[in-house]
Amino acid sequence: MNKTVNQKAWFFVLPVVLLVAFSAIIPLMTVVNYSVQESFGENTFFWSGVQWFEEVLHSDRFHASLLRQVLFTAIILAIEVPLGLMIALAMPRKGPWVSVCLVLMALPLLIPWNVVGAMWNIMALPDIGLLGRGLNAIGFEYNYTREPFAAWFTVVFMDVWHWTSLVVLLCYAGLVSIPDAYYQAAKIDGARAWAVFRYIQLPKLKYVLTIAILLRFMDSFMVYTEVVVLTGGGPGSSTTFLSIDLVKTALGQFDLGPAAAMSLIYFLIVLLLSWLFYTLMMRNEAR
Repeated sequence: MNKTVNQKAWFFVLPVVLLVAFSAIIPLMTVVNYSVQESFGENTFFWSGVQWFEEVLHSDRFHASLLRQVLFTAIILAIEVPLGLMIALAMPRKGPWVSVCLVLMALPLLIPWNVVGAMWNIMALPDIGLLGRGLNAIGFEYNYTREPFAAWFTVVFMDVWHWTSLVVLLCYAGLVSIPDAYYQAAKIDGARAWAVFRYIQLPKLKYVLTIAILLRFMDSFMVYTEVVVLTGGGPGSSTTFLSIDLVKTALGQFDLGPAAAMSLIYFLIVLLLSWLFYTLMMRNEAR
């Protein structure tokens, strides 16, 4: 029996295609255009080929900001994924406290990024901030506006506070979806808590953890607003990550050619590393 194909369905997809083309493809093509040309006043362009790509790839400034970006992402993943999993395991599965815990976990995610940066900017001030004044009171010399280590500590602490909840909610949803029959069988066999986690919960959470790692990797690798509001990329350039350096090049220096080339390289790095993460994790799944 031949299946009838309704071509009218494409009319429902067409608005989405046009919206994506307007919001993604056209700006991308504009960036590609700027990346291979030299721009002057009055929209005068001259072909430059791969000059800007070579300049960016051989720039010590780009290498330094990329290294800081990779280091920040590695620290964030090493802290937030295990911490989020532990909090999800400790949360109740039944009872009135479930709603309370879920609401508390969701609250940081509801706060806009610029507000998060402003909150931590005030809280971390060494003279009047709760965090800054508290650390100085117990003997730590803390001033995130002058000391690179203190700035890094504050930025990482802020991101952990803001985004660990996302990992918690994803892991909690995965834990709740595990059938009770697995736990009942483990109880009959006399399995301990570690065995239940190792052989039941962790295997069932592998896909959820894959999503959590990918989301947190992409978000942390493109972090911008919170850090700019909190430290502005300082002190010096200690917290100038790749995204901040890109904006400074494009808007601060108005070097559109190098900024366009850097944005394309940035996009390819995120795309390649995300694909690499996903491929490695799925390969372990198949074993």
